[in-house]
Amino acid sequence: MANNKFRVIIPENPADRIALAEKINAKHIEVGTQSPLNSLETNKWEENGPKIATCRQLHNEAETKKQQAEVAYRQRDVLLDPITNSIKASRDLLIGVYRENPKKLIDWGFNVDDTPRKPKKTE
Repeated sequence: MANNKFRVIIPENPADRIALAEKINAKHIEVGTQSPLNSLETNKWEENGPKIATCRQLHNEAETKKQQAEVAYRQRDVLLDPITNSIKASRDLLIGVYRENPKKLIDWGFNVDDTPRKPKKTE
């Protein structure tokens, strides 16, 4: 007895979905007038098929920029770590210099919050 329960998966991943669209459109064009997809009244491949190449190009461009962004973030982080250490050292020194008036750190660009801290919850 055959199993009548099955699922036809549409990929969640955009690259895989674009690849599937390319395959469907290519088969639709190959079959031509005999393609069962010609009976679609909306979402016709004649309208959406030509958009696939542009979609692929934009996806590839986005992936390239994503990789470039990751490289830039890594380079930024290498530079930002010592800068952050300078910020912390400056804060610590200025807290000592302006011990009587910590609001003076605002002049240096720091955000000074003098509201009381909420007590920590103990269980």
